[in-house]
Amino acid sequence: MSAQPKSLFEKVWEAHSVRKLANGQTQLLIGTHLIHEVTSPQAFGMLRDLGLKVLMPHRTFATVDHIVPTNELVEPYKDNLAQAMMDELRKNCAQFGVTFFDRSTGKQGIVHIVGPEQGITQPGTTIACGDSHTSTHGAFGAIAFGIGTSQVRDVLATQTMALGALKVRRIEVNGKLRPGVYAKDVILHIIRLTGVNGGTGYAYEYAGSTFDNFTMEERMTVCNMSIEGGARVGYVNPDETTFAYLNGRPYSPKGAAWDEAVARWKSYASDPGCRYDDVMKIDAADIAPTVTWGINPGQGISINETIPDPAKATSADEKAGIEEALAYMKLPAGAPIKGTKINVAFLGSCTNGRLSDFREVAKFIKGKKVASGVRAIAVPGSQIVALQCEKEGIDKVLAEAGFEWRAAGCSMCLAMNPDKLIGDELCASSSNRNFKGRQGSVTGRTVLMSPVMVAAAAVTGQVADAREVFSVANN
Repeated sequence: MSAQPKSLFEKVWEAHSVRKLANGQTQLLIGTHLIHEVTSPQAFGMLRDLGLKVLMPHRTFATVDHIVPTNELVEPYKDNLAQAMMDELRKNCAQFGVTFFDRSTGKQGIVHIVGPEQGITQPGTTIACGDSHTSTHGAFGAIAFGIGTSQVRDVLATQTMALGALKVRRIEVNGKLRPGVYAKDVILHIIRLTGVNGGTGYAYEYAGSTFDNFTMEERMTVCNMSIEGGARVGYVNPDETTFAYLNGRPYSPKGAAWDEAVARWKSYASDPGCRYDDVMKIDAADIAPTVTWGINPGQGISINETIPDPAKATSADEKAGIEEALAYMKLPAGAPIKGTKINVAFLGSCTNGRLSDFREVAKFIKGKKVASGVRAIAVPGSQIVALQCEKEGIDKVLAEAGFEWRAAGCSMCLAMNPDKLIGDELCASSSNRNFKGRQGSVTGRTVLMSPVMVAAAAVTGQVADAREVFSVANN
């Protein structure tokens, strides 16, 4: 009798289950633990208080990204808190034997970019990190999720954590994306359809011909924002694209171990005929360049649509949500989003701070200039991304256009560093969250979009259709 077909989520979950707990949760082995400077100091402090060691330091990897200044390389930093967090992480990694990708290594960067580019992120594993966008790593066929500081402590001390099982929703996107439509538009479109709470209690399996044809960096962009739709986990089944990306990376298996690893990784892919709790199907041709207009990532529209009118809401809650968003964003109901004036353009983040993002922007922005009065910054997601961009002259193309080229870090995505909005500035951003105050000012406003759309906004000084600004269909 043949075994019951299973999804990747089920296979990886079962392979890492230590035991079922009395409260119904599962004690889950965490294959890889990624840490950074913001959510780890208290966790290490708790270990010291309890007299505990890091149980499996070889499974833990650290970097600095959230608070590190992107316009300052020489220590001590002007920001005393940033310097203190940097010093604390160095001390903790040295004491507990944890690998640390410090700035001096040339491998530092945003944790969700460093893991994949080092080959640490691998299919069929469980990955945890004290950061909500850990779902990024699911692009490789891993079950990856963000955790809180007390759970960071638990994983450091036991290499396990307690977690409730999730339902699985398969989201199929089929067909070819239209010119000027990117992976960022795909995930903004999905979140628009499901809402920010639609994925609560779910792992998302992204599938269909669109994902089959995506690069690993495109898959990472979509998986990164799974959390914005309420899902705990987002993943893509591993395939030849996955293996080609990982082959030869520093922490990837070598020689005969590589062939064995690939065979094992393939076995984790969801079986044909496996059961899903829900299936959602989307035609790629229906996705347009998408931007947010409100104060959560679900409040998005295509570039040619108008800002919602609360008078047309279908429920009291929806009406109240639209009114709150419009009051904060200072946008008029029923007006086109296209033409909205911007003050700042931000390229970067764990969503869109990879080499392919900067290559694509450079292709279109070459020879053009950032509009007068617009502050534009480009922040590579890692030192390796920065180095490659600089080898290819991408940094010069962006600088000549009027973008300030920075060092690697999270930067203005969450502004736990000097890169902040001022007052009620409106930022065209390639990041992942447009919450109130997210980019460092309690009145700052964020409009999420793809990197090429950020470039279009930067050169026109307003939210614009990149297809028109750059004649995208002709490139």
